[in-house]
This record gives sequence, C-alpha cells and structure tokens, in this order.
Amino acid sequence: MVRLTVIILTKNEERNIEAAIKSAAFADEILLIDSGSTDRTQELAEKMGARFIKHPMDEDGFAGQRNFALTQTDADWVFYLDADERIIPEAVDNIKEILSTGESVAYRVERKNVVMGKLMRYGGHRPDYVARFYPRLLVRWQGKVHEGIETELPVRELKNCLYHYTYTTWQQYFTKTNYYTSLSAQSMFERKKKVSNASALSHAFFAFVKSYILKQGFRDGYLGLIMSILAGNASLMKYLKLQNLYRLKQEKT
Repeated sequence: MVRLTVIILTKNEERNIEAAIKSAAFADEILLIDSGSTDRTQELAEKMGARFIKHPMDEDGFAGQRNFALTQTDADWVFYLDADERIIPEAVDNIKEILSTGESVAYRVERKNVVMGKLMRYGGHRPDYVARFYPRLLVRWQGKVHEGIETELPVRELKNCLYHYTYTTWQQYFTKTNYYTSLSAQSMFERKKKVSNASALSHAFFAFVKSYILKQGFRDGYLGLIMSILAGNASLMKYLKLQNLYRLKQEKT
C-alpha cells in the first residue's frame, strides 16, 4: 500500500498548526520540521498525533529544510503543507486517487489565497500553483528564498487543492515582506547582480501594472488595489536593499 506523509515546516505556528494538521488527517503520517519554535507549536502538534522534529535552518534555507524532511520519513509520497494552508476537503479524494494509480508524477497544486479574510480571485495572488506533491525519492529542492523542485518527472497540475490564509494582519504582511525582501536582496548580492536607480523604479512600476492591470487585480476592489500597490513596493524594497548591500561593501573597502 502506498503511504503518504504530509510535511509541515514550522516556527512559532501555534495559531495555525491545529487547523493545518486537521486538514491533513487523511494522511498516513504528519511530520513537522521545526526551526526553533518557542511557543506551543510542539505541544499542540504532538497532541494531535503529529511527529515533531527540531532542525535549525542553515544556509540552505527553506530548500534545505524541505530536503532534510525527505530523509526523516520512509513514505512513498510526500505532500508539503505550510502551516497557514489548509487542504480543501474536496481535494482529498483526488489525492487518494493519484496515490492509487502508482504513476510517478510530480504535482503543482493550486492555492486559493485568502488575504485579510477575503478570497482573492485576481491580481498577483491568482493563479497560484506550487510544487508540493510527489514521490519522495524522485524530487529535490533548491533555492534559499523562492525554493523550487528539481526532478525529471513529468509535472502536472492539481486544481482546487489548498486554501492559503496568507495574511491576517497588516503587521504580519509587513514583517513577512521585510523578511523576504531581505533574503531576496542577499541572494542577488551573492550572485553579483546589480540594479540601477531607473531599473529599480521600473521593476516596481511593472510589478504594480502586472498585478493590477495584466492580472486584473482591479476586479478585487479596494483590496486588489492595495495589494497591487504593495506588490510594487515590495519589488522596490528588494532592489533598494540590494543597492544598500553594495554601498555597505564599498564603504568597508
């Protein structure tokens, strides 16, 4: 019988972890790889029957955590679930059917993003497909920030799979954006990528246009406009931080 492990990467996710685990209760095993929680994440997860392993995040970032997780289970298939995601009940039958076929395929699953309690149907949050479901031994992860898979398997899409409760407060949004733009800037700096003032501004403008016009974010109303503006802002932050890293390097020489 084909076994499935749902893997959740965590750090201080006591607010989310119970609902995430509950949505994955159909799996043969639920495995948490935790990078240093100081709240009740472990207590709540183990109470619900999940296996909890502590593993500090190293220089390989999220990809390193995901690859480590693959060594901690002997399941045939794995499904990666973030703590702020929920597997849609209607998707469970589709997942089980895929497991029953025995076919080796990697799946990109569709996430439906919920921002400040609103389901986003357009803009930068749709469509949103992430590689999460595949045979354990036939995929590896790469990338520190926006990690992705390396595989020779055919890749297919699985629709209507996840709800992603991405942001519930603006403080959470700005904290997360600050963190990820810093990681992106550092990654570009290590690759020796440079950007001019004009290019930084043009990237930010295009990020807004792409979200609001090309992906029709305007159809999500006021929140669609705000998220499109913030998409441009996040792009600008990333490149400003990159420029700052070069300035600091120059000042040291």
